[in-house]
Amino acid sequence: MCGTASPASINKSSLPSANSNGTRSPTCSSDHVLNLEQGDPAVFESYWRKMGDRCTMVISGSQLMSYISDFTNICWFMEPEFEEAVRRLHCVVGNAVVDDRYIVVGTGSTQLYQAALYAYALTSPGGPEPVSVVSAAPYYSSYPEETDYLCSRLYKWAGDAYEFDKNGTGPYIEVVNSPNNPDGTLREAVVKNRGDEGKLIHDLAYYWPQYTPIIRLADHDIMTFTFSKSTGHAGSRIGWAVVKDKEIARKMSKFIEMSTLGVSKDSQQRAAMIMGVLCDGYQNCKSANKSDDLFFEHSRQIMAERWERLRQVVERNQVFCLPKYPKQYCLFSGELIEPYPGFAWLEAKEGEEIDSQKVLRGSIKVQGRTGRRFGVAEKYVRISLLSNEEVFKEFLERLSTIKSMSSNGH
Repeated sequence: MCGTASPASINKSSLPSANSNGTRSPTCSSDHVLNLEQGDPAVFESYWRKMGDRCTMVISGSQLMSYISDFTNICWFMEPEFEEAVRRLHCVVGNAVVDDRYIVVGTGSTQLYQAALYAYALTSPGGPEPVSVVSAAPYYSSYPEETDYLCSRLYKWAGDAYEFDKNGTGPYIEVVNSPNNPDGTLREAVVKNRGDEGKLIHDLAYYWPQYTPIIRLADHDIMTFTFSKSTGHAGSRIGWAVVKDKEIARKMSKFIEMSTLGVSKDSQQRAAMIMGVLCDGYQNCKSANKSDDLFFEHSRQIMAERWERLRQVVERNQVFCLPKYPKQYCLFSGELIEPYPGFAWLEAKEGEEIDSQKVLRGSIKVQGRTGRRFGVAEKYVRISLLSNEEVFKEFLERLSTIKSMSSNGH
């Protein structure tokens, strides 16, 4: 799932003002708080701006009026063009098996997460207690709230998968986030296989070539993806799940039907067009070696440059440390490459009691997300690297001024 925060948790004074095209212009004055808590993917705007009108579409007032897209499909509110585009995109990238799989569209991967919990809980062995939902710490910070938000009697958040593996009992659902948000590591399931008691959801929001090597064709029971992080179009609120089992796909579709009576056709059509333009680029331009015209190469170069600049600042001031990622062979690029996650997982060097989020906010007016939200110590803080260039540059300048955690607001 994406790395956004709810509007209520965001300091409004840290939000930049909107400009004429509906996006927000950065405000980088020294007294302004840089909000890098959210995973808002403005970093990719430059590529799509360069595409000009190739992704422009016109929808007339008489189009897309019906609830129904295809009643012969289990996910009857999914536009056929969208399903075709999703399957094509995964085939181009080679990051997930889609042949003989069911596609379920959702209003972002957040809705699909709820739908997957619902479908799995209905098919679990049962009992008087709700099914335990776990994920290995540091886990995505919104999993606890999203799991318990509906106060369901079917399932409940049960915390760290490592602890559940040692001490937990009964049916469970483990959420495997790979690459992991917040720390960018590639992950496998933690809880030892317990037969029918255990179910897995693989949240693969960041399993795209701009963030990580594509090391294998993912093939799991439920895999969720989001338009927000694959192409950067967070505002369209589109996600999809690739599902093995027909009845699970049917139950997930029913959850979405009962909660929102489908998913915006306008957004599905826009997503299908953008995915199509992206895939066309690879089919038309690979032989010409115009890598800057290809989305994943262009975006990966930006992320690589950002990580290089960030590591230089962190190494100079010796206040934080960053994870080190091994190079791995990428099936998509055919090269040994490093991961370049969408978030920096900063760890304070000066002791366990440091509150890194508080220090960054108080000393250089940068808002990150505390490690406590991810089930670990407050010495960790997550910082988004997906802002536009002006905000990212200002962040590096401010970060370079920190010389000691103990002398900067702790």
